Amino acid sequence: MDKNIANLRKDYTLQYLSQKEINPNPFIQFKFWFDQALAAQLTEPNAMTLATSTPDGKPSARMVLLKNFDERGFVLFTNYNSHKGQELAENPHAALVFWWAELERQVRIVGTVEKTSTEESDGYFEMRPPHSRLGAWASNQSEVIAGREVLERQWQEFQLKYENQEVPRPPHWGGFRVVPQEIEFWQGRSSRLHDRLLYIRLDDGGWQIKRLYP
Repeated sequence: MDKNIANLRKDYTLQYLSQKEINPNPFIQFKFWFDQALAAQLTEPNAMTLATSTPDGKPSARMVLLKNFDERGFVLFTNYNSHKGQELAENPHAALVFWWAELERQVRIVGTVEKTSTEESDGYFEMRPPHSRLGAWASNQSEVIAGREVLERQWQEFQLKYENQEVPRPPHWGGFRVVPQEIEFWQGRSSRLHDRLLYIRLDDGGWQIKRLYP
């Protein structure tokens, strides 16, 4: 065992999480925490781990960016032909994890997945910088490529194709919404006695809150 790694640890002492004070609506609670992450000027507070799996249970995970959230769920955008896009199409279940180290907080979300509407995907795509829109056309995401020069050449080809005009959204590019069935808020506490409050969606659309052992 590498003792330099094994001895890495931090005692969390910044905050606590009380079931009496937490909002009964998990989306309001998430916004409260997210706004605090923004106010703390964290680097990319919308960065989150997206975990997916194949129909036979082979898992994979990667970092992506949250681009919207409301009471319908949490939205990300991607190439539908990518590794994650194909897995989400074949097995529409996913997990998200936000880790805000400076605030000693984590949010874990588990739910089903649906595509966003055409209008929602178009609306976000139009907000992207022009070079990012071109990138969506140039990249055959997750496919093997002979070298970076191939990617750069394809980007230049699309730059010429759409010169002096709006870059449309590719038909293979759009959004996914993770519709949560569970949302867990984790606040680090001293001596590893962390606070964990789990929201569970009920059949009537409401939420039940349970405290978990750390």
